[in-house]
Order: sequence, then C-alpha cells, then structure tokens
Amino acid sequence: MNVLVGYATAHGSTRDIAGCIAERLCTAGLKAEARPLCEVDDVDAYDAFVLGSAVHGQAWLPQAGDFLRAHADLLRFCSVWLFSVGMPDALRGPWKPLARAEEPVILAGLPEHIPHRDHRLLSGVIRPGHLPLTGRLVFRLMGLRYGDLRDWPQIEAWADGIGQELTTSEPV
Repeated sequence: MNVLVGYATAHGSTRDIAGCIAERLCTAGLKAEARPLCEVDDVDAYDAFVLGSAVHGQAWLPQAGDFLRAHADLLRFCSVWLFSVGMPDALRGPWKPLARAEEPVILAGLPEHIPHRDHRLLSGVIRPGHLPLTGRLVFRLMGLRYGDLRDWPQIEAWADGIGQELTTSEPV
C-alpha cells in the first residue's frame, strides 16, 4: 500500500514530523513517503494519505488548503488522517486550556469537508525569529515558552496506530 505523508511547512517542524511518520509507516511494512504538498504530482499513485500543515492564525497554510481543494473528490474515497502543527504545548498557566480549543477552529477552516479517520494537533518548534515583533511581545506577556516542543513518543505512537490500522484493515 502506498501512503503519502504530505505536508506544508513554514520553518521545518512539520517536515520533520512528516518524515518521522513516513519512517514509522515504512517500519510497519507500508510504502510511505513524506513530500511537500506543493510537489505532489500524481495523487492517484497513493492508497492512503496522512496530510499535515503548520498552523498560522488558527489555519493551515495556503498551499495545504490548495491541495485539499484540488483533490477533494479523490480524498473523499480514501483513508485520510490529518495533523496540524502549532504551539499548544507552548501555552502555560491560565492559557493552557486554550490549547485544545484551537483544534475545532482549525478543522472548521479547512476548505473542503474531507472525511478523515483522525486529526492531531501537535506542537512544533517555536523560536523568537518565527514571530513578528508584536507576536513576540504578546508571546512574552502571556508567559509562553519557546523551544522544540515536539513530543516524539506521541508522534511515533500515532504513526504506529495508523500503520497498524492500514495493515490490518481494508482502506476506506
């Protein structure tokens, strides 16, 4: 089974996460490759999709939305998992409950309704240089934290679950 782990990234976190997911799927015996969504030419070559994007302003990057719009008819009939890479784990203290409130907003903002088996909101890497001056000020005033906030065991476990599901069941 051929699996596309497609991604749109701004600073590289989403690319690295997609690479990890593809490696885990290959370990499960699947043929998986991580590719930028803007470089995918032949979507018909894939049997299943794990699609992700960096999140800016509670929305996927435009190239990810463009991919969903362009291939909505095919994706409706395939096994699809979605992941979004933001900064929920950067939130601390009284802001922490807001972290998961972002997920339904992200999903509602996708350009087409794509049936999917699961969606994960993952944390990426956030550095001061990733934000404009006003963003850095707000970030600091809120007491948020910078750094590599990716939870690799969580990502690997999610990818392993996808691999198990794809190798033990027929695609949708």
